[in-house]
Amino acid sequence: MHYFVTGATGFIGRRLVKALLARKGATVHFLVRAGSEGKVADLLAYWGTTKARAVAVPGDLTADRLGVAADTIKALKGRIDAVYHLAAVYDLEADAESQVRVNVEGTRNLVAFAKAIDAGHLHHVSSIAAAGLYEGVFREDMFDEAEGLEHPYFMTKHESEKIVRRECKIPWTVYRPAFVVGDSTTGEMDKIDGPYYFFKLIQRMRQILPPWAPAIGLEGGRINIVPVDFVVRCIDHVSHGQGAIAGRAFHLVDPMGYRIGDVLALFAKAAHAPKMSLFVNAALLGFIPKSVKKGLMALAPVRRVRAAVMKDLGLPEDVLTFLNWPTRYDRRDLDAALAGSGIECPKLDDYAWRLWDYWERHLDPDLFIDRSLEGTVGGKVVLVTGGSSGIGLAAAHKFAQAGATTIICGRDQDKLDAACVEAEARGHAFVAYAVDLADLADCDRFVKLVLERHGGVDFLVNNAGRSIRRAIESSYERFHDYERTMQLNYFGCLRVTLGLLPAMVARHRGHVVNISSIGVLTNAPRFSAYVASKAALDAWTRCASSEFADQGITFTTINMPLVRTPMIAPTKIYNNVPTLAPDDAADMIAQACIGRPVRIATRLGVFGEVLHALAPRVAQIVMNTSFRMFPDSAAAKGDKAGARPQLSAEAIALEQMMRGIHF
Repeated sequence: MHYFVTGATGFIGRRLVKALLARKGATVHFLVRAGSEGKVADLLAYWGTTKARAVAVPGDLTADRLGVAADTIKALKGRIDAVYHLAAVYDLEADAESQVRVNVEGTRNLVAFAKAIDAGHLHHVSSIAAAGLYEGVFREDMFDEAEGLEHPYFMTKHESEKIVRRECKIPWTVYRPAFVVGDSTTGEMDKIDGPYYFFKLIQRMRQILPPWAPAIGLEGGRINIVPVDFVVRCIDHVSHGQGAIAGRAFHLVDPMGYRIGDVLALFAKAAHAPKMSLFVNAALLGFIPKSVKKGLMALAPVRRVRAAVMKDLGLPEDVLTFLNWPTRYDRRDLDAALAGSGIECPKLDDYAWRLWDYWERHLDPDLFIDRSLEGTVGGKVVLVTGGSSGIGLAAAHKFAQAGATTIICGRDQDKLDAACVEAEARGHAFVAYAVDLADLADCDRFVKLVLERHGGVDFLVNNAGRSIRRAIESSYERFHDYERTMQLNYFGCLRVTLGLLPAMVARHRGHVVNISSIGVLTNAPRFSAYVASKAALDAWTRCASSEFADQGITFTTINMPLVRTPMIAPTKIYNNVPTLAPDDAADMIAQACIGRPVRIATRLGVFGEVLHALAPRVAQIVMNTSFRMFPDSAAAKGDKAGARPQLSAEAIALEQMMRGIHF
């Protein structure tokens, strides 16, 4: 037999062609757009055939009679036993114009072509979307009863089927597949659609919550899902069957169907995500008057929040419209046609894990995002304050190696020079400026210099800081401790940031990373001056993040744990406490620039914050205990010798326990 297929390069089409070619003596002619000829070789390899049996026909679905050359139409006339029309836009996110052009006008062109070549039969692959959002059971012999066709996808699928029914002059058959997902044996799929839209949400749940934690799911109407291999087997079998199929439609659907909540629960199980134990029915949204919904969506902040959430979860704007899917599909004609064939729709329970596995390995949008530091800062200008040593120097090396113009600053010119020599030895370079960030006038001079020579910065890492470990009772006569700590950690940082922000706003891009402390989350004793200065910076950052959210400027706060740097060297007690290496801390800064999260904190820091929020008295007792167990050093009390204090047995036990905590 001789066949003609549109959409042969598509997900369903290329599998159907393979099934047709498996029939003895079959030859398949398939439509290929101009510019897509390069795909032919790969298709022939996939089908395991030659150009003699799989013949590419240049054309255009949107042109009259598919834009096929007149001599080709003449050569095909009377030779094609069946035409299979699969080319269409299967995408809820596609614009209405393209859907009309391809789905509606493309079908009209196909019908005209089939008549021109005097084909024996037209097999039109439609969709259950042709029924719209019909309330109740939609039978295979129903068509005009469709309702709820406002969405472009529903409208165009209905209109394209109407063209076949009313304009086609040769025998025709319509197939209405349900939501087509990947292969039930391999999981293979070529795009994100239907239930796949919710995979990112499930993945986020898995990342945030442990598998045993109960989760809240979303309930709604019934959604019908079928694997692509089932659809292909049905079309192949029915189109070659012995029964009368002309002028009929067949629902290629799962006879059971699943509620949306059940589908989400199945994929959550496949993803090893938390089990959905409680479901919120989306039908409750139906009780909100349309006028109220419309009024809310007229508010710009509401639209922005909705768009941000939907984008973050990878959900199209229209997906919520279909949560309360009201239609169920009768398939008694399909059952009769499949009788004795052994073709059955696989149960979603049996292959959901294959779909999830394939999506996570091949289709997860995160796989296609350049998350390398080179892709983030290459060719950009990065400023790291306090970049002559410790965390700042380690981070500066990473930025310079990634191809960024890396500016470092510090008070000590000798340290800056040494850092530049070290950079040259590693094969990259720094731009170094000496500046005292505790001197606001010097800050202004430095900012002016950076703007004049570099035009501003793309990434600002506020790393320079001063730490003082001293009990309040040892600070009664040392108010200057608070002043000098605040001067550098808060005012100096703020002065630089405010000086560089206008240039970021003008370019509508920029990212600021503020190095804070785990002490802000745990309210660490003996660090009142340091923690207060960092807490002030954290609070300012939260306010700034809100103010600049619509101007392309983002902020990240890193509540850094203890790091082995010169800053903590004088406090010998830290020799017994687990700390990060500067390179590990620099990795946190790099990730802050790549992912631009609102905050980065260790689990220990988050635990301390949660404990203080839920049980503040308990948190105070824990912190007070550590305060009493680890007294001030002699240096902190004013003894220049700086002898290390003797630790109690309880303190030694606590140190040993802390060694088992990994940040």
